[in-house]
Amino acid sequence: MTTIALCQIPVSPDPSTNLKRAQEALAKAEGADLAIFPEATLTRYGRRITDLAEPLDGPFVSALAESAKEHGLSVIAGVFEPGDGRVHNTAVAIDAQGAVKAAYRKIHLFDSFGAKESDLVAPGAEPAVVELAGLKVGLITCYDVRFPELARALVDKGAELFAVIAAWGSGPLKEDHWVTLVRARALENTMWTAAVGQAPNPAESSDGFGVGRSMLVDPLGVIRADLGTAPGVQVVRVDHEWTAAARATLPCLEHRVLRASTDRKVVP
Repeated sequence: MTTIALCQIPVSPDPSTNLKRAQEALAKAEGADLAIFPEATLTRYGRRITDLAEPLDGPFVSALAESAKEHGLSVIAGVFEPGDGRVHNTAVAIDAQGAVKAAYRKIHLFDSFGAKESDLVAPGAEPAVVELAGLKVGLITCYDVRFPELARALVDKGAELFAVIAAWGSGPLKEDHWVTLVRARALENTMWTAAVGQAPNPAESSDGFGVGRSMLVDPLGVIRADLGTAPGVQVVRVDHEWTAAARATLPCLEHRVLRASTDRKVVP
C-alpha cells in the first residue's frame, strides 16, 4: 500500500497565501507517503505569472521542501519557472528529505477553448517519471491528460502511478471532460491515477480556473475517491496487489501491437 494525500486547495494570485495553504494542507496530510497539489500552486494563472515565476531553488519551492521534510512526506506541486521571455509550467517533485527529485515542464499547452497558454508559457520537451515514496510516478499536467500518447510513454518509462495536476477550466461539459479523461488514462493503462485540481476560488471566479473534482481512480477506471468542489485534503490508499490483479484480468498492455519510441523528444 502507498498512502496519498489529495490536496485540493483554492489558489490565489499571491504566492505567500498559496504557500500558507499548502503548508496547512501538509500538516493535515502528515502520515501520508505522498501529497499531491494542483497545477499552478505557486500563483493563479494570468499575465502576472511572468513576474512571479521563481527558480526551483527560490523561496516558494524551498519553503515547500522544508515543510515536506518536516512532515516526512513527498510532494508534487505546480509552479512556474522563469524562462527566456516566457515561463515554464512545471510540476516539481520533492522527496521526504526535502530534495527536489524532478521537474516536469508541461508539454501540451492549453491553446483551446479560447485560451492561449503558449502566449506566456514555453512548452517542455520530455516526459518525466520520478521515484517518490517507493513508487515510480509519471507526471501529467492538466491539458496533457487529453493526449493518451503521453500517458503511454510514461508507462514505457516504468510509471507505476500517474499523478495528474490541474487548474481545469470551467465551462459547458468541461467537468465531464475532466472525469472522463482521468478515468480513461487509468483504464487504458491499467494504472492507479491520482488527479488533483484547484478548488474553485470564489474571489477569483471570473477567470474560470478550478473545478475541484480531485480523485483517485483504480486500474479498472473505478473512482475510489472524489473530493467534489470544496477545498479539502483526503488521504487515500493505492493497493499495488490490485494493480497486478487488474492486469491479469485485463492484460491490454501485454496485447499492444504498436509502440512509440520512448527516446523520442517532443520538439517545442
